[in-house]
Amino acid sequence: MECKVTWMGNDGMSFVAQTGSGHLVAMDGAPEGGGHNLAPRPMEMVLLGTGGCTAYDVVLILKRGRHDVRGCSVTLQADRAAEDPKVFTRIHFKFTVTGRNLNPATVERAVQLSHDKYCSASIMLAKTAEISHSVELVEV
Repeated sequence: MECKVTWMGNDGMSFVAQTGSGHLVAMDGAPEGGGHNLAPRPMEMVLLGTGGCTAYDVVLILKRGRHDVRGCSVTLQADRAAEDPKVFTRIHFKFTVTGRNLNPATVERAVQLSHDKYCSASIMLAKTAEISHSVELVEV
């Protein structure tokens, strides 16, 4: 896996990243850090990438088990250390999974498998952060 991050010039703290698969992502800093608040912060990107990684796992696990999953979202709430390096110290994942006749234990197991075995991002972040999660099921 490879990506390239390029600073957009000396009038701010904006960057453009190009992924190995050819996609572009903008990032920017907060105004107090010299940014213009035009795009997500790099650490927000880490958090949202982790959410994408684990939601992907949960949907894939449920689909492979032939469960009638219709939707999945995850809201992440995180705290960071006050001092540099400002690593994540706590992350709570709130999953909302929509479907028909979903078994709560099955969905919980899919979430647990993601956090314990499959989601590289959350497993890495668990080295510095206390990870917790909750699951809400919505019947459609």
